[in-house]
Amino acid sequence: MNKAKGFLVPIIIGLIIWFIPVPAGLKPQAWKLLAIFVATIVGVVMQPLPMGAMALIGITVAAGLKVLTISQALSGFSNSTIWLIVCAFLFARSFIKTGLGSRIAYMVMHSIGDSTLKLGYVLAISDLILAPATPSNTARGGGVIYPIVRSLCSAFNSEPGPTARRVGGYLMQTQFQANCVTSAMFMTAMAGNPLVAVLARETVKVDISWGLWALAASVPGLVALAIVPYLLYKIFRRS
Repeated sequence: MNKAKGFLVPIIIGLIIWFIPVPAGLKPQAWKLLAIFVATIVGVVMQPLPMGAMALIGITVAAGLKVLTISQALSGFSNSTIWLIVCAFLFARSFIKTGLGSRIAYMVMHSIGDSTLKLGYVLAISDLILAPATPSNTARGGGVIYPIVRSLCSAFNSEPGPTARRVGGYLMQTQFQANCVTSAMFMTAMAGNPLVAVLARETVKVDISWGLWALAASVPGLVALAIVPYLLYKIFRRS
């Protein structure tokens, strides 16, 4: 029943928009494309099928109803930036599935993580190593680093509640802040970054390569990663 509802709701919403009179100044084709787009987004939210399948259905419907030509509907697949994101996600999946990301983090931790402050820097360094090949800060932070941090909190008997600030609160906050910093340091560290590069190229005619992005972000990023664990350490010790 839930899956049927997941299909029906997007279809109904799409049909409602489709048959609403076209607002002045808009072409009928643009309004129909909006109806398909909104229905697809609702389908992605309700998830009767995985996101990729819903996107393909939306493309197929747009082409089948002649709202878009076949070449227009498939033009996104010829964009090299899109394939960069796809390849990076494949690498990210392999990092999680094989446990390579966790092993890297544990190796760094074994080498230098003999104090609370050093553990904070270990988390930042581990995230930095994984960031170029993990285009999802959620996958990197939640799928690879978080389980390690959660295990460390349990090992130090620092759980949510009265013992949270013993070490757990510091490690969690450091991991979150470091993840935000590394997400901005590489074009492939977050899915939205390549789209920003495309927008820059199309609007202001600035071509940002992977190397140029990393070079420009290296100084502020490394400075932030050097300061954040220490600053949070001082804040948590005083509070």
